[in-house]
Amino acid sequence: MARKKIDHEKQNDEDVVSKSQLKREMHHLQDLGKQLLDLKNQDLEGLGISDELHTALIETKRIKHREGLRRQMQFIGKLMRKEGQEIIDAIEAHFEKIRNLHNIHNQQHHLVEQWRDRILTEGHQNIEAFIEQYADADRQWLRQIARQSAHETKQNKPPASARKLFVYLRDTIAKQDH
Repeated sequence: MARKKIDHEKQNDEDVVSKSQLKREMHHLQDLGKQLLDLKNQDLEGLGISDELHTALIETKRIKHREGLRRQMQFIGKLMRKEGQEIIDAIEAHFEKIRNLHNIHNQQHHLVEQWRDRILTEGHQNIEAFIEQYADADRQWLRQIARQSAHETKQNKPPASARKLFVYLRDTIAKQDH
């Protein structure tokens, strides 16, 4: 009998969520509510949130007083707790998608910078390497802009050619990726 009592107590302990865990979940939902404030109205409507939460988010954007804003954010957290788990999952997925798009954009930007720097420093070899990967690129224009950039650097002029090269490389890479 004593053994069954101990097993029963363990089962109850596993079912009970700690007060700290509940607070963490409430703060997480309140933080999600803060992130929702940055979204446009059409994005909010696409998430399928309740009308009450949508109205509270719109009203929050008008509140300027610090204490009023704090209380409104707590209210939004309360409304977020009333939302179904599928809505919360959709909100989190939306923000994850935004983060992924941002990371992809940063990677593409770094790729373009690397190609620009390689073409400007090592010239002909990297122009040929770029053209092998991106067949739509104009070899003659790339050589010409690389020479102009070298000339500007020697004369301590602003790097207008390097900027033009960056834009050209960005557009060429984007065109092939899409």
